[in-house]
Amino acid sequence: MKVKVLIVLAGLSLSLLASGSEPLNEFKPQNDIPKYGNDSATCVANLSLYREFYKQWKQSKYTNDAIHDATKWWSWVFLHCPRATENIYIDGVKMVKYRIKKAPNAEVKGKLIDTLMLVYDQRIKYFPLHYKSKKPQEGTILGRKGVSLYEFRPQEYKQVYNILNRSIELDKENASGPVYVYYFRTLTKMATKGEIDTLAVVEAYDQISDYIELNLKKYRTAGNEKKIEHYENIKGTIEKSLEPFAQCHDLVRIYNKKFDENPDDVDLLKKIVKMLDKKKCVEEPLYFEATVSLYEKEPSPESAYMIGKMMLNQKRYKEAIPYMEDATEMENTDKVDDALIFLAQAYRAMNNFPMARKKALEAAKLSPRWGKPYAFIGDLYVISANECGSDDLTKKAPYWAAVDMYKKAKAVDPEMASEMNELIRRYSPYFPPAEVLFFYNLQEGDPYEVGCWINVKTTIRAAK
Repeated sequence: MKVKVLIVLAGLSLSLLASGSEPLNEFKPQNDIPKYGNDSATCVANLSLYREFYKQWKQSKYTNDAIHDATKWWSWVFLHCPRATENIYIDGVKMVKYRIKKAPNAEVKGKLIDTLMLVYDQRIKYFPLHYKSKKPQEGTILGRKGVSLYEFRPQEYKQVYNILNRSIELDKENASGPVYVYYFRTLTKMATKGEIDTLAVVEAYDQISDYIELNLKKYRTAGNEKKIEHYENIKGTIEKSLEPFAQCHDLVRIYNKKFDENPDDVDLLKKIVKMLDKKKCVEEPLYFEATVSLYEKEPSPESAYMIGKMMLNQKRYKEAIPYMEDATEMENTDKVDDALIFLAQAYRAMNNFPMARKKALEAAKLSPRWGKPYAFIGDLYVISANECGSDDLTKKAPYWAAVDMYKKAKAVDPEMASEMNELIRRYSPYFPPAEVLFFYNLQEGDPYEVGCWINVKTTIRAAK
């Protein structure tokens, strides 16, 4: 009997909501109200009723009619005791989205979308801190709000941009993947319509890609393959959206003007170098000018790396070496690996094979699971074969050492197996034939030391 009375009282309070069948229209935020509102008994009863019906709806996998009763009591709680529990807003999003998709006409749908936006806003107002971490959650909720608005009202992309821009300002690399995607989508849409300059798209990409890389690095370290795949997909989606706006000529057009206006702006120089490098526009004169200017104003291993790469592309190997040596002091070990391989390539181009091998081995030591250094050394041995021998045996022996390196490469880096197997297949026929081994009184399987600068121990094998 008591429950019946409470239901009647609650029903009388729902004239604004038409018994839960209509959206929340004339909602007025309430400030400084108790947790359970001014009528705590009714609030607790209606909260229990909405949660019970919601549970039934959830158990039906969101298919049965319990949604209607759940919505009615939820609406009362939302209006009269909005501080009662954060579940009001978590469940509310689910229920209102369901009703939006089932809306009988555009007018009701529009009002329900307004209600959904209100649910997000009120969650921020009444529950600004995450219940577990106690950290601000405004950025996260704004992210969900912006994504939902784009889903239901894509024509309001400018408002979506403002919401998601604020979300990313607050959460930075902690924003969710969809937030980055929809934020970038609004920017490209505005750029396509001529409402913003292409520069905004490029600079947003620069920022977002940094955040995505931070997440990829974090999840690679943790070995979380599912998250790695998620952020790789996000990265791919954004890069695909960027393509029409970030051809090299577009980037040069955008940044040339800025460079001419502020040639001494170190932050600008860093941005120009980073973006042109990322989009593989390293042949552009602007890339060279900005990189050298950056190194002059703020010498660093990173800018030395850029200059070294540039000089290698221009085949200025001797000039590139000091810069790449400086680059090996970078904190990013992945790039230090690259710098060492670039050094190895420079020394190879100068026919200094011992130094080329030394730098490749340094790279291998830094990254034991990277096969490229060993493959590089194998190539050095192949190149040296004729120069390192004077007869049918000594001119063939370097191929043993080369194949050893290719086998080592695929052993430490299985992703290189196919490539290395092809090289092994290609160069194994260059081994000394059986008659040569017989002539020199050598037996297959015995140890052998390859001479010349190679100077390594290997195993005797006959060509097949």
